[in-house]
Amino acid sequence: MAILLIRQDGKTSQWLNAFKSQASQIECFDYNEPHPKETITMALVWKQPHGLFEQYKNLKCVASMGAGVDFIFEDPSFHQELLMTRVVDPLLITDMEEFVTAQVYAYMKGLYQYHSQQSLSLWQQNPYLRKKDITIGIMGMGVLGSATAKALSVQGFNVLGWSNSKKQIEGITTYEKVDLNLFLEKTNVLVCLLPLTPDTNGILNESLFSKLPRGAYLIHVARGPHLVGEDLIQSIDKGQMCGAAIDVFPTEPLDTKSPFWGHSKIHITPHCASISSPESVVAQIVVNYNRLTSHQPLLNQVDTLKGY
Repeated sequence: MAILLIRQDGKTSQWLNAFKSQASQIECFDYNEPHPKETITMALVWKQPHGLFEQYKNLKCVASMGAGVDFIFEDPSFHQELLMTRVVDPLLITDMEEFVTAQVYAYMKGLYQYHSQQSLSLWQQNPYLRKKDITIGIMGMGVLGSATAKALSVQGFNVLGWSNSKKQIEGITTYEKVDLNLFLEKTNVLVCLLPLTPDTNGILNESLFSKLPRGAYLIHVARGPHLVGEDLIQSIDKGQMCGAAIDVFPTEPLDTKSPFWGHSKIHITPHCASISSPESVVAQIVVNYNRLTSHQPLLNQVDTLKGY
């Protein structure tokens, strides 16, 4: 039995080295190198080429190297007989809390505006917001969303949460699926941390933006296909949205011809809000691999019917 590592960004060696240092007794292979396919029982993947899974007749589990799993569902060679897991890692959680918090403060204090003024050698003080002036609404109250909501609430922000089913979180006012409009009308800083499913694909669109208070701000750190880019640009240009910080895109890297690059009110980061560290993540993969071999329930298993 062995683990196959599949990713296409040149970082596979970092993961192999982490396995060698933490679990040298487990056989691990790079899918680009010759390997005995019949020994593979777990595939550890990140945005793998489609169609590979069907080549491994003894494959039992597909494990994401990060929190996202949508790219696994998109692969036609993934089937319901396979188990699926995702990463739940304290470092990823803290990274997301810190990134979203930084974006909230950058918006609240107008830091992006001052950056633009610097390029013009313009010395000009601008009005800014205080915590009492904003209500942060987080879409998606899973592990990352709930932790981020708590981190912001502790700092004194008014925080709302929306998810498919209602959550009970101290200090956070939460809403369920049917209450989306009520959640939106009270939110002027919208943070997207939703899983990507058929129901949430394209959810950040003109219709949704129109239900927010005029001048709302978007922080998008979930999955690229949640956002209809043209709708965001139109909503900003019309004044319904005052701007956005976008970390994820349907196609990455973002095309150099994308209108997002040149838009003064859209702030781009290269999918860096929360990046899996092999040294931190490998330990939980090893635990699940051992559970798989001994036929025990897996940790952080994805419900393949729900999609998250």
